[in-house]
Amino acid sequence: MRFTKMQGAGNDFVVVETGDTQRDWSPVAAAICDRHYGVGADGLLLLLPSGVADFRMRIFNPDGSESSTCGNGLRCLVKHFVDTNKTNSGVKRVSKEITVETIAGTRRARVYKTTGRVTKIQTGMGEPRVGNSDNRVSIEEKEGGIVDIKNLMNYTITAGNRKLSLSLVSMGNPHAVYFHQGGQLSDFPLSRLGPRVEHHKAFPAGTNFEVARVIDRGQIEVRVWERGVGETLACGSGACATAVAARLLGYVDSKVDIKLPGGILSVEWDGNGEVFLSGPAETVFTGEWPD
Repeated sequence: MRFTKMQGAGNDFVVVETGDTQRDWSPVAAAICDRHYGVGADGLLLLLPSGVADFRMRIFNPDGSESSTCGNGLRCLVKHFVDTNKTNSGVKRVSKEITVETIAGTRRARVYKTTGRVTKIQTGMGEPRVGNSDNRVSIEEKEGGIVDIKNLMNYTITAGNRKLSLSLVSMGNPHAVYFHQGGQLSDFPLSRLGPRVEHHKAFPAGTNFEVARVIDRGQIEVRVWERGVGETLACGSGACATAVAARLLGYVDSKVDIKLPGGILSVEWDGNGEVFLSGPAETVFTGEWPD
């Protein structure tokens, strides 16, 4: 089975083009993503045929679970599609706008090139949701079934004997964002508290966990604990969720750079409608997996 190793801001993936929609890809993901006995990756990306878009995307985490969306993975697949897609005549033919079918809905991506080389990809990440059922949060509702959005911007849990005030945002997958107020972000015990937040009883389906420090109205420093993965160098949907939470809390403006350990992602959100994510996507190497 041929594969391509790709990365976006250090968030790395194994990409496989396939038409096999019946196969159980979970054990393949667990084996191929293993950093000691496999290729090593934060996830397995499948590029599949689609009847409603240019292609269909599926993503599996290293623990074998399937994720509904992934911003960095989406950009990597778009770049792979642009770099390799050909007509029967062998001539590359790809428009500047690519549509991608995902579990979370159809996403659109815009490709920017310099001297024929892809230099930036901007993807639409859908509309953020706060207090929506996508969050799968155990929280008491008010009369009439209404959840106060302010409560979900300041939702307190206790993890490892530490109280954390979280902002809960869904980008098609759940995120819990903690704005760190004191000290360096590098000192935050993410490896200890990350799994406790991910599997906290408040989140029956688990959650992604972002720890953020606002630098100014245009910059946020972030570390991420991804559900089903662990700490990663970057997370596209996490960057979007952090920017949305910060905007709703009045910390930032509509355009913000998210500084992650693996690089910088740019997020644009005007406070209403779709969130847009921009950042790098690079091919690392290709190879064959003894399938």
